[in-house]
Amino acid sequence: MNATQPSRPPLQPIQKRRVIPRPKRHLRQRSYQVMAVESTAKIAVNLLITAVAASALAQLLPYHWSQQGKLREISTEVKLMEGHVNGLQTEFSRNFDPQQTKTIMQQQGYRFDPSQRRVVLMNPDRREDAQTDLLP
Repeated sequence: MNATQPSRPPLQPIQKRRVIPRPKRHLRQRSYQVMAVESTAKIAVNLLITAVAASALAQLLPYHWSQQGKLREISTEVKLMEGHVNGLQTEFSRNFDPQQTKTIMQQQGYRFDPSQRRVVLMNPDRREDAQTDLLP
């Protein structure tokens, strides 16, 4: 027991791992193939997205044009109605204006103020015809 023991374990021959050389050409060629497949897939997906977008535009453009036509028609009708409404508003305000009541009554009722004289226009040619008709 009192024997001296070596301070280090005995040296054993280190086993070297066997490195199997890989063919580098094959790996490079495989990585190029993977990149080519990936690029082809990306292009195919982008073409598919482009086709879907073009199809959607082809369907939406006629609808958009018809809506623009309807909008033009409606805006034209709105302008016409605005003119009509403005005319009605001025007529309404005129009808309820206390200063205009006499003139409105004369226009609508054919009644005249006693201080006014009634003027009747006659054609002079008709007057001569009317006189000859009256003579026997």
